Amino acid sequence: MFGLNRARKTAAVLAATAAAATTALLGAPNAVAAPQPIVGGSTTTTTAYPFVMQITDASQNQFCGGTLVSATKVITAAHCMVGESTSSVRVVGGRTNLNGTNGTVSRVSKIWINPSYTDATKGKDVAVLTLATSMPYTTASYVTSSQTGVYAAGTTARILGWGTTSENGSSSNQLRTATVPVVADTSCKSSYGSDFVQTDMVCAGYSSGGVDTCQGDSGGPLLIGGVLAGITSWGEGCAEAGYPGVYTRLTTFSSLVATQVNS
Repeated sequence: MFGLNRARKTAAVLAATAAAATTALLGAPNAVAAPQPIVGGSTTTTTAYPFVMQITDASQNQFCGGTLVSATKVITAAHCMVGESTSSVRVVGGRTNLNGTNGTVSRVSKIWINPSYTDATKGKDVAVLTLATSMPYTTASYVTSSQTGVYAAGTTARILGWGTTSENGSSSNQLRTATVPVVADTSCKSSYGSDFVQTDMVCAGYSSGGVDTCQGDSGGPLLIGGVLAGITSWGEGCAEAGYPGVYTRLTTFSSLVATQVNS
């Protein structure tokens, strides 16, 4: 079994790190829980990317990211929401820094997890949150089921998040971003074998490594042409040569997501 989910908290780890507002992780099966934001890249702001949301616990400790696609709907990863309840989750918009107090904080009134989801390495890693409070920020558009051509190998994609800046490193207090190329499905299959589910996943990164999402970035956006095309899901380590980041292939789930967004 390859890789770590790029988020998921455990109560013990979260309690130990909450004071520092850092991100905690639960690894995928056979992986060790470890604190792990965007590796490489640079700092940015929620003014530049107003649709990027922090997903936090009830005390506003961030553990995942999400993308605002309507005033009350946020797309994120299913593995971020497993074990959570509407009372345990908050969504924070318009806050560039994890230790900030600005922006809008909303409770969650509904959590929809893809009913076919079991584990990030088996695909179907998508969830939609319904917010109790409308977010006053510009939303992102997302791909339709027919836009499969966006994943052409070599296409530039943008990643964003507050996760760790190096494998086994510390979370970034400020939102970070980087660009990575979409990787051909055949190359991703060579890296991950049967854990790469082509219909459900897309890879992005450099063959030499160095730039990647990491733990704490889960659920955040993979943007292609400014449109939400993927969701940060999992990967083998962070920014390792030969192991690009793995993202939910959103075109596959666009119709399911649209039903939730429009409900």
